[in-house]
Amino acid sequence: MSDVPSVYKTGFFPTLIFGSRWLQLPLYLGLIIAQCAYVFLFLKELTHLVLDVNSLSEQTIMLIVLGLIDVVMISNLLVMVIVGGYETFVSRLRLDGHPDQPEWLSHVNATVLKVKLAMAIIGISSIHLLKTFIEAGNIGMPGAKFTEEGVMWQTIIHMTFIFSAIGIAYTDWLMQKVSSANRNGH
Repeated sequence: MSDVPSVYKTGFFPTLIFGSRWLQLPLYLGLIIAQCAYVFLFLKELTHLVLDVNSLSEQTIMLIVLGLIDVVMISNLLVMVIVGGYETFVSRLRLDGHPDQPEWLSHVNATVLKVKLAMAIIGISSIHLLKTFIEAGNIGMPGAKFTEEGVMWQTIIHMTFIFSAIGIAYTDWLMQKVSSANRNGH
């Protein structure tokens, strides 16, 4: 016999507050639609690359490939937010034992999700910065996409992402250390 009652009896406001988590469901569904838009963008760019490969320069091919990698990384970020956020904040997915369950999902919580998101954002920012550096040779020329000031600010923003991720990881490490000390009675 289990000590857990089959029906939980709570008051109106606790039930309302707890049930409000389902308001996030349309947000996650919207992110799935946004991911469909990224799949379309990926296929469009891939088609452009394949059909025009003979007339493209090596630098242009590299920029298109970096754009494809960028789309994949953003899509991965969307999957982490959709699956991890739903599992953490809305309801269990009940995927235990499923052969396709992502490895990271078994130990996801808000903190792990924040660190993974920060790392994904750094990866995406790195791709954008690399694309900028590739095109930086055109700075000052007519039709240049970037200015020296733009490159500087993009680098500063990227470094801010890195320092933020380090701060999040350090805070997580401190919290785990405090939690471990409390469990051990220290």
